[in-house]
Amino acid sequence: MDIDPDEAVDDMYRLLTSIIVPRPIGWVSTRSAAGVDNLAPYSFYMGIIEAEPPVLMFSAEDRAEGIQKDSTQNVLETEAFGLNLVTTDLVDQMDRTSQGVDGDTDEFDLVGLERREADTVDVPLVAAAKATMECTLHDTISIGDHTVVFGRIERIHVDDALLTDGKIDIRKVDAVGRLTGSYYAELEPFQVERDWQ
Repeated sequence: MDIDPDEAVDDMYRLLTSIIVPRPIGWVSTRSAAGVDNLAPYSFYMGIIEAEPPVLMFSAEDRAEGIQKDSTQNVLETEAFGLNLVTTDLVDQMDRTSQGVDGDTDEFDLVGLERREADTVDVPLVAAAKATMECTLHDTISIGDHTVVFGRIERIHVDDALLTDGKIDIRKVDAVGRLTGSYYAELEPFQVERDWQ
């Protein structure tokens, strides 16, 4: 099968989300200027753009009427957001936060998640998440019908249960990746012997 992207616009989302897998899930927590907490997952998410300074990004599709999603609006208003690691014990609640609700709905309450306050920015974090990042707005750009949000990481919290000898042990990070439709993937680490090093 050969595909010309200009001729496959209707199927491009399904095509790309089926072959660019697994994708990390950016579980973004924000607070509106009015004080309403918001929590939503994004699979158009790149956890690392740059390490010095530490910058990451997520991309949010605008609503059909051209209005930005609550997460985007909140970040633009408050210039802050949180990122919460999705692990297998949280996948059902994460998936439920993907449903479309009005901006006055608090998704933490909607799915029964406990929150905790961030240290450096005014956003809620998922209390049960084994790793979280506190971010300030670095920049945004518009591409097509998406707003791409770049955030500078101001603080990182990691559960000690993920550590071995003081460092994060990838074998203990029970992360979940996004596939397509209602499919997700569990992380099953394996090691490649690098005889070329």
